Formats: sequence, C-alpha cells, structure tokens
Amino acid sequence: MTGRATGRSVMPSRRKAMSADVVIAGAGPNGLMLACELSLAGVRPLVLERLPERGRDNRANGLVGQVVRVLERRGLYARLTGSGELPRPAPGFVFGAMPLDLSVLEDNPIYLLPVPQLRIEQVLEERAVELGVEIRRGHEITGLTQDGDAVTADVTGPSGGYRLRARYLVGADGGRSLTRKLSGIGFPGVTRDGTITRVMHATVPSAMLDPATGGLNVPGHGHIPPLTHHRTERGVVAYAAFPGRPPMLTTMEWPDDPPGEERPPTLEEMRASLRRVLGADLPIGEPAGDGPFVRRAQVGVNTRIADRYRAGRILLLGDAAHVHSAIGGAGLNLGLQDAVNLGWKLAAEILGWAPPG
Repeated sequence: MTGRATGRSVMPSRRKAMSADVVIAGAGPNGLMLACELSLAGVRPLVLERLPERGRDNRANGLVGQVVRVLERRGLYARLTGSGELPRPAPGFVFGAMPLDLSVLEDNPIYLLPVPQLRIEQVLEERAVELGVEIRRGHEITGLTQDGDAVTADVTGPSGGYRLRARYLVGADGGRSLTRKLSGIGFPGVTRDGTITRVMHATVPSAMLDPATGGLNVPGHGHIPPLTHHRTERGVVAYAAFPGRPPMLTTMEWPDDPPGEERPPTLEEMRASLRRVLGADLPIGEPAGDGPFVRRAQVGVNTRIADRYRAGRILLLGDAAHVHSAIGGAGLNLGLQDAVNLGWKLAAEILGWAPPG
C-alpha cells in the first residue's frame, strides 16, 4: 500500500539519491507510530515488514499512562474509542502487586485506553497511509552497511533481492531484532527459565463475578481483584475484564520441572494451573465468537536492554531495544513513547534544525 503526502519541505539535492529519508524495519505499532511522527514533521519514511500481513495475536489489551494523552493530541484517541470524549485519569491502578489509590492525586498521570493491540495497529497503519507512508509487507532486511552519509540495506522481497539507501535506519523489529544483530549492538540481560506464564481469553461463571469490584469471588479461595497481580503461596493470578471482549486470565508458576518448549495451553491445562495457584477450582470455558483470542504460554522471564540505542545511523526502539515481563502490556506503552520521542529528534536532525548531539 502506498501513498504520497504533499506540502513537505524541499530537501537538499543529495536526498534524490536516497530511497527514503528513514527506513523503518517493522510495521508493528511502534514502527507505524514512528512513521506517522516522521511524516508529520516533513520527513519521508519507508516501512519494511517481513510478514505478508498483519498478525492476529493480541499481545496487549490496551495502553496505560501518558501515551494515551499523546494519542489524543495526535487525533487518534477518538478513532480508537469511537467516542468524542477526552481521556480521563484512572482512579486506581497497580504497581507490581501493590494497588494504588490515584484519586488522592491532584495531577493524576495514569490514563487507560482498553483497546486491543490489533486495533491500535490497524488505526496506526490507516493513519500512516493517509500521511503518504509507503509500507512494504513481505520485505525483510538481510544485510546492513553504513557510511558517513547513509545506511545501505539489503532487502529480500516477494520478487527477489534489492538494495535501499537511506539517511537513517530504525529497527522496530521486536525482541529478536535482526537490525540490532546486524548492527553489532549488544543485548545484555538476564534470562531465567524457572517460570511458566499462561495467558488465555476465557469465560468465567457469572455467579463468581463481583459487581462491586469487577473481580471474582472464587469458592474455596476468596476474592480475586481485577487488573492486578493476585499472589498466593503457589504463584500469581491476574484477571482482567474488558468491554465487549471475553475476560483474560493469566497465571504464573514456578514449577520444579518447567517445560522446555512454548506452546498454546489447552483449556484443561489452564484450569489445572488455576487450581494449583488458587487451591480451588475456577471452571473457565471457551470464549464465544470468532476472536482472535489470546492463548499463549511463555517459559522463563527475559529481561534485557541494548547496550546502546544507536550505532552510527542505525537506531533501535521498542522491544528491539528493551524486553521485560509481558504482564501488563508495558512494552507497547514504552515502545510507542520511544517512537514519539525519537520521531521529532530524528526529524530535527534530518531537516537541519537540531542542535549538536
């Protein structure tokens, strides 16, 4: 899908030899957000995505914090909510396992936007195309070189290999970022294999719903509050209900013999995990409808951060630069803020008005 924006600044003639001002590896939410920001600033991005079409896996169920207000300032909040209302601060949230009463703050920084990642990605792609951004799906970077003026990328697409030359290249291609590896940027951190986290959309018995709190009352165990990490002696359970979607349940355990492979858990496996953690039965069921529904398991915990976010004219953002526990979807919030922060700075550098450094 292609398009062309108008009314942009005239760049020096040197740009004519470039395929784009900035090549972005990755058409997930972070890469698309960066493409929008650059285009709004008068810079010409080109987005490459190795997958032929958008995925169907919801890795996050919404956004939290100041990034919600950023989207509102960009005119995207109303598109995502379908409402003309402005964002409102959340009265409470959770930090780790600790509930926070935010209603006592004069300036509450926590805003919530319970919209699934797939919808966020769709809206950002639609906006990028409106701004004239070219998005090439099924195109993967396989090699990188750079000089003092530009980055040259070897790309493999549906019709074969070709080369692109751009003033900068940004890796927004996830935790296993090939851009990061090709650029020689290290990714130190800690990997622990002693945990298993299971996440699943499922139905819960209506008799267990607590209308006062939005949580669950499980016979034999007690109350499970919503949107928090509910800890027991045997693990962690999280319960989250979102408007118009089935609830999402998460368990985390520390088994003596953790599995060596990751695969989607069955309904019975999730029921057994809930039983072990809670010490009581929570009879979950299959969600109704076509989905897509989340059903995944993660073995171990991976916490890593790039040893630098820039190698010459190659930069990183989002999971390509930092990974951590996926519980709470914090990676998407942080990655979108990476994109907004990098967007204006990179545009300032390319357009010639950035101060040194």
